Amino acid sequence: MSDATILARRSAASSAWLPAVVLLVITIAAWEAAIRIFEVSSFILPTPSAIGATLLREAGPLWQATQVTAVEILVGFLVAAVVGIALAMIIARFRLLGRALYPLIVLFQTVPKVALAPIFILWFGYDLAPKVGLILVIAFFPVTLSMLAGLEAADTGLLSLMRSVGASRTAILLRIQIPYALPQLMAGLKIAVTFSVIGAIVGEFAGASAGLGYLIQFASTQLDTPMVFAALLVVSVVGVVFYYAMEWLERLVVPWAPKFDPALRSA
Repeated sequence: MSDATILARRSAASSAWLPAVVLLVITIAAWEAAIRIFEVSSFILPTPSAIGATLLREAGPLWQATQVTAVEILVGFLVAAVVGIALAMIIARFRLLGRALYPLIVLFQTVPKVALAPIFILWFGYDLAPKVGLILVIAFFPVTLSMLAGLEAADTGLLSLMRSVGASRTAILLRIQIPYALPQLMAGLKIAVTFSVIGAIVGEFAGASAGLGYLIQFASTQLDTPMVFAALLVVSVVGVVFYYAMEWLERLVVPWAPKFDPALRSA
């Protein structure tokens, strides 16, 4: 790769991030100024400088809580991804079972997930299992829906060709439909990983002795608003890290996807 290409890519990356960084700096400055001008109590809304001081002062507890929550997110997301992909493949492969199963999946998705959190605590205790269960029921649906949409969007000409040479439905699924479904699956996984962050925090709200959700809840009971905002900021950063990790994985798994085609992106 030439130096010119490297410089061009760095320039494109900086131009993509620069507007967001500028907007963030302006927002923080306006927030700080508004709090000081109108003399808003830190109990109601802390200044960014107070949140930053809390981040530095409580770095140790925040880091420990982040590790706990990150493990919950990662394990729950992986379970949700496996279950979501498996359900989509079952629905696509076994038509009769799929017609029976799909409405039940949609019906289950309408159940308020917050209401399930105390039930999972009752069933599984206060360890990792209830958080993983809650993440699963929150995050599997976009994976299933995206994977299923991709499986059903496979090229009909290729499907007809495979059938004409006597290929089984399983062979068609593995050789044609799954490769076609990968771009949409990756989109669903990116949605699911953000839902996994929400699921982990809701699970910790319902019952936990560690994690960022527990830290937010405990700080709110102590009326420590800067700590609440500091933990919320860390949760947001964790979510962004997981999302862009999925973006990186998407580039590795489906580099041929239209979104990565420079000709299409510049059009």
